[in-house]
Amino acid sequence: MALQKLSHSYTKIGFKPLQTTVRHILYSLSFSLFCICQITAQEINKTKEVPIPANQDTIKPVQINPEELLNEKAQDTVKKDTLAEPQLLTDKVAYKATDYMRLSRKENKMYLYDNAEIVYGEMQINAGFIVVDNTKNEVYAYGIKDSLGEYVQTPVFKQAQNVVEPDSIRFNFDTEKALIYNSRTEQNGFKIKNEISKRENDSVIYMKNVKFTTSENIEDPEYYFYARRIKFVPKKKIVTGLVNMFIADVPTPLGLPFGYFPLTEDRTSGFIIPSPGEENNRGYFLQNGGYYFAISDYVDLTLMGDYYTNGSYTFAAESAYALRYKYRGSLRFRYENNLRSERGFPDFAKTTTYNIQWTHSQDAKANPNSRFSASVNFGSSDFFQQSTNQLNTGNFLNNQISSNISYSKTFQGDPQVNVNLAATHNSNTNTGIVNLSLPNMNVSVSRVFPFAPKVGAKKGIIQNINTQYNFKGENRIQTTDDDLFSSNMFKGAKVGMQHTIPLSTNFKLFKYLSATAGTNFQENWVFETIKQSYDSSANDGAGQVVRDTIKGFDAFRTYNFSTSLGTTIYGTFKFKKGKKIEAIRHTMRPSISYSINPAFSEFYDSYTVTDDPNTINIDETEVVEYSRFEGGYFGAPSNTFSSSIGFSLSNNVEMKVKSKDSTATEAKKVTLLNNLNFSTSYNVAGDSLKLSPLSITGNIPIIQNKLDINFNAQLDPYALDNNNRKIDVWNIDNGGSLFRLTRASANFGYSFSSKDFEKGKVNEDPLDNQNFRNEGRPDNLFGGVTDFGEDRSFDKDKSKDTDKDIKNYNYKIPWTLRLSYNVNYSNNARQNEISSHSIMFSGDVELAPRWSVGVSSGYDLKNPGFTYTNLRFQRDLESWVMNFNWIPFSERTSWNFFIGIKSSMLSDIKWDKRREPDRQL
Repeated sequence: MALQKLSHSYTKIGFKPLQTTVRHILYSLSFSLFCICQITAQEINKTKEVPIPANQDTIKPVQINPEELLNEKAQDTVKKDTLAEPQLLTDKVAYKATDYMRLSRKENKMYLYDNAEIVYGEMQINAGFIVVDNTKNEVYAYGIKDSLGEYVQTPVFKQAQNVVEPDSIRFNFDTEKALIYNSRTEQNGFKIKNEISKRENDSVIYMKNVKFTTSENIEDPEYYFYARRIKFVPKKKIVTGLVNMFIADVPTPLGLPFGYFPLTEDRTSGFIIPSPGEENNRGYFLQNGGYYFAISDYVDLTLMGDYYTNGSYTFAAESAYALRYKYRGSLRFRYENNLRSERGFPDFAKTTTYNIQWTHSQDAKANPNSRFSASVNFGSSDFFQQSTNQLNTGNFLNNQISSNISYSKTFQGDPQVNVNLAATHNSNTNTGIVNLSLPNMNVSVSRVFPFAPKVGAKKGIIQNINTQYNFKGENRIQTTDDDLFSSNMFKGAKVGMQHTIPLSTNFKLFKYLSATAGTNFQENWVFETIKQSYDSSANDGAGQVVRDTIKGFDAFRTYNFSTSLGTTIYGTFKFKKGKKIEAIRHTMRPSISYSINPAFSEFYDSYTVTDDPNTINIDETEVVEYSRFEGGYFGAPSNTFSSSIGFSLSNNVEMKVKSKDSTATEAKKVTLLNNLNFSTSYNVAGDSLKLSPLSITGNIPIIQNKLDINFNAQLDPYALDNNNRKIDVWNIDNGGSLFRLTRASANFGYSFSSKDFEKGKVNEDPLDNQNFRNEGRPDNLFGGVTDFGEDRSFDKDKSKDTDKDIKNYNYKIPWTLRLSYNVNYSNNARQNEISSHSIMFSGDVELAPRWSVGVSSGYDLKNPGFTYTNLRFQRDLESWVMNFNWIPFSERTSWNFFIGIKSSMLSDIKWDKRREPDRQL
């Protein structure tokens, strides 16, 4: 089985970018030199002259059999390498040239001119001019000058994916030494150029004046690292002289006087250098220092920590694992001990927080019938409010964190059985309440049609009868942060099991009416009930209700019946021919339903409440009914009989208009009103308030597929008394209108940009950008994430777009804008007020091809004032990026300045200065 390796390592000692880059340089050049030496004098320089047709301008590739090239004399005079025995060619050599190819016995040389090429196996050399000197046993490759005198067709060496582009190459077949001048190559994102490379033998290579950078332009890079002397022993070591960094060809103090780097093809363990800094509350600090463990090719471990001079500290552990075609995942743990001020001072405070994040996903090909997955975000409720070393806005503003671990198994067959076993968690960061469900189990048996024919479609009421079985079992725990992982957390645990068997059918009436009918049976199991009684002598004679918990198995059963009848009505209004609007269609889907829910009074008991325990007057006592299942997992069954008739009406209004495309054969459909729904119900068996409030929901498309306004409202036909309580009197009979508006809301979200106003441009959906992984908003409405522990202090997605339309910036400035609007109205008890009214917005403007400014904020229209606001500025410096984030007000007031290299391989080269928000510990 193929196994996937993890690609993540750190430098043991020295300078991480230097080690990685130098290694790429030396490997690349060693590859080129080793392959060049294979085209030795043994294969080429002993060849016979090949006659050249006089009237041919282009020479076709010639296949050379290496065995024909070698004679006994040549084999006797070949010098042997001290490290390896000479080997014969294992493949044919092909060579060609556009202008001419000449083999001279007098000079004992072979010349290839203009687009010269030599191919041996997967190795290829291209140059303007290639000369093989059989006397000196050397090969030369050069560029040539064009008609303007410019140096073109410089040598290019290729082997598999490795490419080296020097100015010239000189190689000696006898000594197998080589000189390569001004070679250029690219390895894993690095552009490498060195002045001279000298190959001593198969195991030692010397380099002089080496430059390496991640800049796109190797000839004029914005920055580069410069090494004067390098000795490279492949797969063993690298020894360098002085190495330092140049920015705009200006040397900087950043560098090393010398370096020794052991080489290995595998990932290696090593130290992670911490970042120093200063904070107002905790003093000076060292952050993100630690050690990286390359445990194996399939799992790693990173241990990191922070330390502050006031005694605060942080410990973090991260691990990633992967097994190709099986699964992959990551685990992250963070513990923080935060101190405020100094011990002994009156404002001293201490708090500890922790957070565990685990993600696990199974490959779909691993096992189609079973699947295990995990998405865990578990920890202290105030972790994201108090956490140091990160500013995750989405997590901070969200008041819920949740987790889910599940295993599912499918048993194929007829019927099919699905089993799901899971553990879930949900925490409210404001209240500190934690809800756990562990374990919970769901079993479902697929739908069965016992009377369906073996072949053909099902018809009629009998053949469509179907049933299935569902089981749900759960252990539910509600606790607080303080009681978590203590014995107290299990005191309020509730366990319940539920069996559900639905039976239903569907059929047609009078061809146009669709009818459904069904019944549902449920049996609920609990393991704890409550017995209630009244003790009039308790509480100093005032009396009180006594509740006793009864441990043990108990169960109750419920059932109901329901049926419905519905149809679809179409109404079309057509316009005269030649009009832009061809037709308007109104689609209505009325439905009427009836349901019966019996009263399950057998599961109810009663107790008597009296002020005087010695009284015998019935008028002075009160009988209270209760169910022993109250407060249990499933609650208590209803003891009220209901017989309800439900009404609903769904409406859709569409319009057909002529398409602007003259080649279109059909009209374009435009939705005017989408899912305008009205619903209510009438309880025939009720003694009062029989008619339920009328519910209205709908959607109005403003801009097709971009902007929809969602709205809902509730209209109550009953009036209120002087105490604002609903009474069994029609509102219109109480001097009011036919209906009383009790609540309403409307909202919309819209994202658009300058591309929407350009013909032929399609704007990408901003929801595709998943910026927050821990319950944050996916639309970046609050701004991006800044996690200093992950080197994520700038928007890497923006830095990827390097193809800028510079000439149009004088009148076209790219921009994006995201809006979210919400309004709620409440009038349940004559409040007649707007309960909430706000608008959120986030936008970015590119003032110049590499300058971007943005803002994320909102405005509360009910309580005038700006909500959480984030300002950001970003400058793309090609190989570098500069970023400034500022939260100007609120308790999170802070700012951060960052400048660093974009490449992840050189992410340690940065300067980060910030003011973190004050912590309320």
